[in-house]
Amino acid sequence: MRKFVLAAVVLILLVATGALALRRVTPVPQPIAFPHKTHIEKQAVCTDCHESVEKGPIAGIPSVKTCMICHSQIARDRPLIKEVTAYADKGIEIPWQRVYGFPHESHVRFNHAPHIRANVDCKSCHGDLATQTVAERVVDHNMGFCVNCHRQKGASNDCLTCHY
Repeated sequence: MRKFVLAAVVLILLVATGALALRRVTPVPQPIAFPHKTHIEKQAVCTDCHESVEKGPIAGIPSVKTCMICHSQIARDRPLIKEVTAYADKGIEIPWQRVYGFPHESHVRFNHAPHIRANVDCKSCHGDLATQTVAERVVDHNMGFCVNCHRQKGASNDCLTCHY
């Protein structure tokens, strides 16, 4: 009974705050038009740049130092790489804008690590970046999306799995 009451309270809060409403999917302007498609065509994989995704709860946005691991030697004459190098030379991180995330009022704690361990393909939640130049929000991470996936995979749908 207590779980039911907690679930009802969380559901009411989510509806009241609009966290369950279908969020409008709009492009997020980026400081540099990072070409995911180009990197994937060159056989890069998500974890080459988003290395913390295998180590902890967040995938993280790669630092300019991560970019320069390859681009201090590769395609240095290209305009986009010159922009990246300019940030690196100044010791400034590229001010990437987050494309995916949960609104604070959702009270969601998302952890990439169990999803990686369960072999959930990145494109299940982030779309097929191999077809995108700049990352776009093409998947709406709403409660229904997550609950359906958990049901399909046999993962827990207990409220406290995701909500705090």
